[in-house]
Amino acid sequence: MDMAYFTGQRPGDALRLTEQNVQDGHLVIKQGKTKAPLRIAIIGELKALLDRIKVRKAGLAVTSIYLLVNEKGLKLSQPTLRSQFTIAKREAKKAYPDQEERIEEFWMYDLRAKAADDTSDEKGDAAAADLLGHADIRTTKRHYLRRGKRVAPTK
Repeated sequence: MDMAYFTGQRPGDALRLTEQNVQDGHLVIKQGKTKAPLRIAIIGELKALLDRIKVRKAGLAVTSIYLLVNEKGLKLSQPTLRSQFTIAKREAKKAYPDQEERIEEFWMYDLRAKAADDTSDEKGDAAAADLLGHADIRTTKRHYLRRGKRVAPTK
């Protein structure tokens, strides 16, 4: 889930990432749906995530070139990701019972919209469109930016 959020990629694209996608300090991605090429700088939380993945994989008996692997070291599958997401939602509902309805409505794909909103808040709408691989900022605004612009009151 962190990989999908930090990179703003679709779950399927996150699952396809391999060690070969790490090049010259960037995560080089060619999106499955649009074929849009991206180079995401490996800095901050994304760097920390990739470091955690490296350490985790080093302790497994079998290791795959895929970045996201299961407990056996094999490529993480879509059904396993979905199952883990369901478990995470169940645990979140226990931890935050007052947010149960919102958690239940949350889908894995919503991480892409959250990545767009958070990037837009920090760096602008154009940066959000770039992260998602959109050629036209209007696509990002129409489908992913959900919070609206941050504005200040008159006084």
